[in-house]
Amino acid sequence: MSPLAEAAKMTLLDVARRAVRLAVERGELLENLTSDEELQRPAGAFVTLHRFGRLRGCVGQLASSEPLISVVAYCAMAAALEDPRFTPMSAAELDGVEIEISVLSLLTEISADQIEPGKHGLLISNRGNRGVLLPQVALEHQWDAERFLEETCVKAGLERDAWRDTDTCIQAFTAEIFSEANSGARPNSAASASSKPGYSTST
Repeated sequence: MSPLAEAAKMTLLDVARRAVRLAVERGELLENLTSDEELQRPAGAFVTLHRFGRLRGCVGQLASSEPLISVVAYCAMAAALEDPRFTPMSAAELDGVEIEISVLSLLTEISADQIEPGKHGLLISNRGNRGVLLPQVALEHQWDAERFLEETCVKAGLERDAWRDTDTCIQAFTAEIFSEANSGARPNSAASASSKPGYSTST
C-alpha cells in the first residue's frame, strides 16, 4: 500500500476528531464522508485516543473491505464509546484528547525470528482467541521480539508462551502512523457514521 499524502492524513485526522465529538455529544456515527479517491480504498485502521498523555481508548479493524475513511470514522466513535477497558467518554473529556491513526497493511504469516519490534504489529490467534498489538506498542515499551510475542499472547487471553504452540497462528502487519500531535492538526468540529462488527482493541 502506497503512503498517504499529507492532505489525506489531515483529512483522516479531521474525520476522526469530528467522529469522536459527534459520538460523545450526540451518540451518533459520522456520515456524509468525503469521496476522495485515495481515502475510498479498502484498508484496516486503528484509532487511538490519548488524554493528557494517557491512553483513553483504542479500537481498530484489521483487513477490511470498507473504505479507509469509513473505517477511521467508525473506529474513532468506537474508541470513544465502546472500548471495553474504559467507560464511555464524556463531553467534559473532549478537552485534552489527542488522536493517533494507524493505517494497516495486509496481514501476513510470520515466524518468530522474522519479527522486528517497532516495524511489525502482531495478530496472534489460537482456537478462537486472538490478540492484536500495534507496532508502536513494542517501541514504547522497548520490548524485544520474544516479549512482544508474549504480550500479544496475553492480550489474546492465552498463556505467555502460547506463541510456541504449533496450533498458534502468528501474523504480522505494518502501519503508517500519524497523529494530531505530530501533524499540527487542531482539535475542532462536529458531524455523523454506521455500526460495523469485528473491531479489535490494541495497546
